[in-house]
Amino acid sequence: MPQAWLTWRCKRAEGVSLGMYLILVSGVLMWLLYGLMLGALPVIIANIVTLILASFILVMKLLYK
Repeated sequence: MPQAWLTWRCKRAEGVSLGMYLILVSGVLMWLLYGLMLGALPVIIANIVTLILASFILVMKLLYK
């Protein structure tokens, strides 16, 4: 959450690695799908929150290039 807030507030994403966030978003998406297949609500909720924040940072990285 602090990284997302700082990126949005400063309109800069120089300290964010594009490759790392691509891998992170992909991995979180896979965990979310796994949680959905199991029907495990804690896994689903945790990964939805993480996916939203990580995707936001990834989009900001692409916009503020």
